[in-house]
Amino acid sequence: MSALRPLDKLPGLNTATILLVGTEDALLQQLADSMLKADCTSELKVHLARSLPLPCSVNRPRIDLIVFVVNLHSKLSLQSVEESLCHLDAAFFLGKVAFLATGAGRDSHCSIHRNTVVKLAHTYRSPLLFCDLEPVQCCSRLSGGSIEQSSVNTPNPVLVEETR
Repeated sequence: MSALRPLDKLPGLNTATILLVGTEDALLQQLADSMLKADCTSELKVHLARSLPLPCSVNRPRIDLIVFVVNLHSKLSLQSVEESLCHLDAAFFLGKVAFLATGAGRDSHCSIHRNTVVKLAHTYRSPLLFCDLEPVQCCSRLSGGSIEQSSVNTPNPVLVEETR
């Protein structure tokens, strides 16, 4: 198992692959299903992983975007993400990594302070999105737009609207 590199494979024509990394299987699956339902001009593939490194596989597709999902109610979630970050090549942090913090609406129940995740995202110079129990709507639009931007370089008005 080696470090995951962004340019290991050639890109597919009008194809983008997102890797969701997190300890909450149900949330990752719900997010993946929502992203796949979103209207996208390119073919979108979503893969799920509990942590990195991924097993070595010749058939693994090129990964265009990695989204690390941190549950603010679980220290194990943050620990898993921090350990997984060591297995990424530095080139991934040039616009191909994002962080998603879930459970942000209930501060009283959080076991991880928001600033911890903010510092983590700032350290890796990657975007951070906070959401509550319904992350699928906003994140699927943003991730879909981000993945289009990184894989096909076509303008996407949804991404522009969300970042204003």
